[in-house]
Amino acid sequence: MSNSRSAVPLAGNRIASLDVLRGFAVLGILVINIQTFSMPEAAYLNPTLWGDLTGINLATWHLSHLLADTKFITIFSMLFGAGICLFADRVKAFGGNAAALHYRRMFWLLIFGLAHAYLLWIGDILVPYALSGCLVFLLRKSSPRTLAIIGLGVFSVSTLLFLFIGFAALGDYLPPEIATDLQSDWWEPSEAKRRYEVEAYLGSWLKQQPFRVAVALNFHFVAFPLLLLWRCAGMMLLGMALYRWGVLNAERNDRFYRKLALAGIFGGSVSILIGTWLDFSTGWSWPNSIAFWSQFNYWGGVAMALGYIGLVMLAIRRGWLAGLQTRLAAVGRMAFTNYIAQTLICTTIFYGHGLGLFGSAERWQQVLIVVAVWAVELWWSPIWLRHFRYGPLEWLWRALTYGRLPHRAEST
Repeated sequence: MSNSRSAVPLAGNRIASLDVLRGFAVLGILVINIQTFSMPEAAYLNPTLWGDLTGINLATWHLSHLLADTKFITIFSMLFGAGICLFADRVKAFGGNAAALHYRRMFWLLIFGLAHAYLLWIGDILVPYALSGCLVFLLRKSSPRTLAIIGLGVFSVSTLLFLFIGFAALGDYLPPEIATDLQSDWWEPSEAKRRYEVEAYLGSWLKQQPFRVAVALNFHFVAFPLLLLWRCAGMMLLGMALYRWGVLNAERNDRFYRKLALAGIFGGSVSILIGTWLDFSTGWSWPNSIAFWSQFNYWGGVAMALGYIGLVMLAIRRGWLAGLQTRLAAVGRMAFTNYIAQTLICTTIFYGHGLGLFGSAERWQQVLIVVAVWAVELWWSPIWLRHFRYGPLEWLWRALTYGRLPHRAEST
């Protein structure tokens, strides 16, 4: 079967564990993304820069940093890598050209991501995923062990770059203009710059555009090669390995998942808490916090993400919270739609074309908004999927990938 119609995988072969885990990840991502939706961008890296950081707000930051920061995007990246393997395997099984369809799929994801980043929100992850996905596809046939080793090696490149920047800055070897740009743009922008960002986002959509485009360009040409390429590609490769090993498919035994959950969550928590203590004990200083102490969460987040995977897989195998699992699976099947919906909801709440709450919501109030969005997405996703096989953006992405409208019998 080589024609385009027969080369499309059919329904009935979804892996439920991937859907549940994807739903868990896309909801969890909002715990951190809400900070960039609602406050100046630098406040995510350096929480001392904006708003009150005492009492309930401090407790909120500690919990979100420990439990969510980098953990859910790591899981999502792993799942993206697993999805590349799954997509290629299924297309090949139905006689299609996996490479051609994959790169067409990544091209359209890139287009979606560019529109998302430059028209709606600068925190977009679709562009890094599309570009990283083009690269990791080349290694999809490698053994799981090779994928894991290369993945962790790729992931470590960002650590080496940040350590280099840190030591160079401390030794005055970093060119002054680069050091100034990193410190004033990323780590410690002036009060005037932060106020300008607030004013920009409290304006109309058109008035937001110059600031959003400038930040998105910086994100793609500085943050991507320095951090996101290595983080995304590395975790995609690790996700491919975990998929091939059956870890993401709930195929390992309960004992394995218990050990993974305990070791990952405990080990990750210890690392993250050490980094947090160093941040506060040194006053969130440049370049220590951004170059050195951040690595405790960078790597601790991977351990914590693996711990979460172990916990979710164990819940699936044991049938815990079956009703919630069903709803999470629906959210996961519509992850693309729900991810963009989070942007539309939150920019409407915080930006000037909506309620205009940017810069004024405290951290504990942001969490209430996160919970409300979770409730909405857990409610609407099962309802939508009772009537349609795909979420609206999943449907469009699939149509563009295959060059025709999806048939009801096709799988996602």
